[in-house]
Amino acid sequence: MSESDHNTRFSLTARCQSVRHALRGIKTLLREQHNARVHLVIALAVIAAGFVLQIDRGEWLIVVLLIGWVLSLEAFNSALEYLCDLVNRDEHPLIGKAKDVAAAAVLISALSAALIGVLIFLPRVWSLLIH
Repeated sequence: MSESDHNTRFSLTARCQSVRHALRGIKTLLREQHNARVHLVIALAVIAAGFVLQIDRGEWLIVVLLIGWVLSLEAFNSALEYLCDLVNRDEHPLIGKAKDVAAAAVLISALSAALIGVLIFLPRVWSLLIH
C-alpha cells in the first residue's frame, strides 16, 4: 500500500469499485477453474444436507467457515497460478514447487473439511438409517 493510500479519505464509490473487482474475480474463478466449480457444487450439496439433516447453529458456523476457507484457498491458489504463468510461461522448478504447494494447501483444507463434514453429518445419517 502506498503512502497516498493511507491518506485517502473513505470513498463509498471506491468501496463499491472494490466489490465489483472482487465479484469479477469470483466470476473468473468459477468460469475458468474447474476445481473451484467442483468445490462450489460440493458446498451447495453440503448446505442442502445441512437443511435436510437439521444441523444445529454451531455446526452451521463450522460448515460455513469451512466452505469459505476451502473456496478462499482455491481462489488464492488460482491467483498464484495466474501470477506464476505471467512471470514465466516456461517450466521452472521453483514455480512448479510454488504451484504444487499452493495446490497442497487447497487439498489439505478440502480433506480436513471433508473429515469435519463426516463428523458432523455421519451421526445424523446413521441415526436415520437405524431408526
